[in-house]
Amino acid sequence: MSIDTKDSATDRGGTEAEEPLPGDLRMARALWPVLLASAVGLLPFTIFSTYLVPISEEAGSSVAAMGGLRGLGGLAALLVGTALAPFIDRVRKDWAAVGGLVALGASAALGASGDFLLTAVFCLLVGASTSVLNPALTAAAADRFGTGKAAGRAATLVTAVQSMTAMLAAPVVALPAMFWGWEGDLVAVTALSLLLAVVFFARGRRKEADATGNEQRLSYLASFKALGAVRGAVPLLLISLLRTAVFMGYLAYLAAYYDDRFQLDPGLFAFVWTLSGASYFVSNLLTGRITNSDHPRVSTERMMAIGLVAALASVVGFYFTHWLPLALALTSLHAASHAIVAACAVSLLVRRCGSLRGSALSLNAAGQSLGVFVGAALGGAGLGLAGYPGVAAVFGALVVAALGAAFLVLRARSGSGEPEPEANDEPASAGRDQSK
Repeated sequence: MSIDTKDSATDRGGTEAEEPLPGDLRMARALWPVLLASAVGLLPFTIFSTYLVPISEEAGSSVAAMGGLRGLGGLAALLVGTALAPFIDRVRKDWAAVGGLVALGASAALGASGDFLLTAVFCLLVGASTSVLNPALTAAAADRFGTGKAAGRAATLVTAVQSMTAMLAAPVVALPAMFWGWEGDLVAVTALSLLLAVVFFARGRRKEADATGNEQRLSYLASFKALGAVRGAVPLLLISLLRTAVFMGYLAYLAAYYDDRFQLDPGLFAFVWTLSGASYFVSNLLTGRITNSDHPRVSTERMMAIGLVAALASVVGFYFTHWLPLALALTSLHAASHAIVAACAVSLLVRRCGSLRGSALSLNAAGQSLGVFVGAALGGAGLGLAGYPGVAAVFGALVVAALGAAFLVLRARSGSGEPEPEANDEPASAGRDQSK
């Protein structure tokens, strides 16, 4: 299988070098259904977490039992995301988005029932649907802008919107719930999901009518093999898993840490959470813009390594500080550094994997689901064995492992002899056909 290193942009009538990268507003106008759908995908579990207590009361269950159902979603996302990864590239991204949105709408309707068993199905179905929806949307955004840096910027714009939604979703869902309750929020998610499914269905029909019908597709197992052959793809997926384990494990114990060391009650801790979320959003947005610019001052691979070094310093230093202002500064730095790594990893996967980008992003999301479990489990083990120094040691070791993987990514780049490898393991026509 040959490696195609050209930054094709046939659908736009030129190459990346001949046309300046489009601005964020132009991209947002072109991608508004994708951006809106990516935001809606985060709402069901946000509503579930925000209203866990009244949902538990409605179902006649304990908060602990109901909260445990959330793990079913992560398990479903891991299994479904891994199993269906090759199919993201074997069907049109719009059709995959339609399926994900319909499943998401159905899950929200089930969750609004308040029944314990149906809520369990809700958690499973949300995890499964988002494991298809999110990579399909991110790949669709990238396909819309070819195979080069514009594609990477489009993909990181989707992740930036998701991080902004995660930061703002709680107050957004709380306001309408004052009028129609949490059940009304879930019904609204159902309506939005189905409306967006209609939009993507219409887009898919138009693209199908324009298709040339000459796409080349790999078999199921060959897709995994081809993805493994892409320079640096496996280390990039490992970095995403490890960095998610560190960040989500850190967040799992963040409230307890601030309460224990600085006696911050939940009301004050909400500001800490906002600080962390805002830092992540701004850093993710700016990193996607800087690393995918026409003339970046630092390569995306090196930017990712810098983010990992900052993550290592901030997470280790955080658990040893006893001064609140410094702890807040390290909280902000840690969130920003993870946003840098996340944006760089997505950009590199999109640019290097070409027509396999859907499979890569699906496996990336599945790895992140696994990272959530790994981070919480290892962080808890470190806390139980050695207190906060134990947590610092565990998370620090995971970041060091991620830095080792980042070295492999850097070596893959230098070994290619290209200034910015953007390999495509398949004929570029398949990716371009979907971006028309």
